[in-house]
Amino acid sequence: MRYSVSEWTKSGSPWVWLNAGAVAICVIMVVGLLGLIAMRGLAHFWPADVMQATYTQGDQSRRIMGELVQQEMVPAEQLRGAGIQVPDGVEEMRRDLLKVGNRDFSSADFVWAMDQGISDKTLPEMIMVAERLEWGNFYGYLREVRESGETVARHDGHAKSPEYLAVWDEFQRRIDRVLEIRDQILTIEKHEIGSINYELERLRLEERSLELEQSTDAEAYAEIEARRAELNADYEVLQQDLIDLYTKINRDSFTAEIADGREVEIDIAKVVRAFLPNKMGTGEKMAHYGVKLWEFLSDEPREANTEGGIFPAIFGTVMMVILMSVLVTPFGVIAAVYLREYATQGFITRLIRIAVNNLAGVPSIVYGVFGLGFFVYFLGGSIDDLFFPEAKPAPTFGTGGLMWASITLALLTVPVVIVATEEGLARIPRSVREGSLALGATKFETLMKVVLPMASPAMMTGVILAIARAAGEVAPLMLVGVVKLAPSLPLDGNYPFLHLDQKFMHLGFHIYDVGFQSPNVEAARPLVYATAFLLVVVIALLNFSAIAIRNHLREKYKALEM
Repeated sequence: MRYSVSEWTKSGSPWVWLNAGAVAICVIMVVGLLGLIAMRGLAHFWPADVMQATYTQGDQSRRIMGELVQQEMVPAEQLRGAGIQVPDGVEEMRRDLLKVGNRDFSSADFVWAMDQGISDKTLPEMIMVAERLEWGNFYGYLREVRESGETVARHDGHAKSPEYLAVWDEFQRRIDRVLEIRDQILTIEKHEIGSINYELERLRLEERSLELEQSTDAEAYAEIEARRAELNADYEVLQQDLIDLYTKINRDSFTAEIADGREVEIDIAKVVRAFLPNKMGTGEKMAHYGVKLWEFLSDEPREANTEGGIFPAIFGTVMMVILMSVLVTPFGVIAAVYLREYATQGFITRLIRIAVNNLAGVPSIVYGVFGLGFFVYFLGGSIDDLFFPEAKPAPTFGTGGLMWASITLALLTVPVVIVATEEGLARIPRSVREGSLALGATKFETLMKVVLPMASPAMMTGVILAIARAAGEVAPLMLVGVVKLAPSLPLDGNYPFLHLDQKFMHLGFHIYDVGFQSPNVEAARPLVYATAFLLVVVIALLNFSAIAIRNHLREKYKALEM
């Protein structure tokens, strides 16, 4: 049976296919974008081969070694404008971006090189890559290992040999020793001495409080002094342990030959790890990739946030979203219940709903300015005056922190929860309420035992939307508590354990800082992609957790809707 075009159009089939095509295009675009971000970011942790070659530029030739990072075609006109000779008839030429490292021994650790000027390309097995605490990667040939300035092992060749491998094994043993000592230093500095400093600060504030109260309790002062003397004695012991450890860790060094032929000496204490990428097999590279990826997820940042990990930013993001959810859910639900169940449905109620809907569209930076002025300066300053006068003039809550950031984002997302909850309450049949009231339940009992449980999936929908928006916000957080680098996590073993007044790191701000404030743009670019992908993953995990709770509630109360 044949249909005319007009009949086919009236049947609605074109619009179904149009909608399906639009959805498919959107899905492809989202998946493609995530794939691009993941590929650009996660590829950064793969141990790439290190090339050695001769680079000729004009009449000068020099040896270079480094990783091939990027290739691009450049128009001939642009090259001629930069003073580069281009053969006649050539419209464009390829140039390579090489990561040559050794920033402390050369002008830059990334260089552009014209592809036709690179010759004698090789991948020597004995080229070493050393990741360092500062100055980025080091590339070169290991020459000798020293202990207190004395040579322990040395080899002068470039090729693989038993002598070179012996020097390399000794080098690796020294690195393992340094890493073990560094862990001991970190434990003492961040945990043991950190706890002592925290207790000393609490004693100082307690003593200052007694002074403000003009207390003459000699026993209280004596107890503070006794405790302070005990802590100072413990501190002196730990300080001596640190001196001994730093003496041990600074004992070893190594020398290596870099691309220009010079031999340079570097302290092993500055090395995180060293490896021979051209000698590694696929299995070794995969193991190395896993270690690097785990370091990215679990370690702290270093080198102006362009190296190391981002665990503090992950922790701060998740902690802030959890606190925001805890704050926004009750207030949003209570407001929605009042508007739908108790408020008189008149002009004032309609005006309030319009205001709530308009608040959902206010730019987030406006909430940040409000949070800074009202929460931080007004409420925080008042809290400091009332409860923390001994800490002044240093602010406690009168400055940005985790609590004010969470409250600001809760204020930003509360309209979303209100609207979603109201819609859920409106979908509950009136007969359900009347049936409950007819059985003798009060209005409050009906609300708590019937209406709210049935509306709980809609509440969770509001929370999901709130999480999705709040987790990616950056602008308001820059005003109310987020920082480039936090010295410690807001959750630790010191009373009261969760420090709501403390500043924190956030994945969104970390992306902004690394991408736009980094002194080394080329080194930071892969981390921008990796952090952006991780932020999407974190938001997705938070949303999936909320969706799972919503689906459970929906199944649980499905019988009440029938």
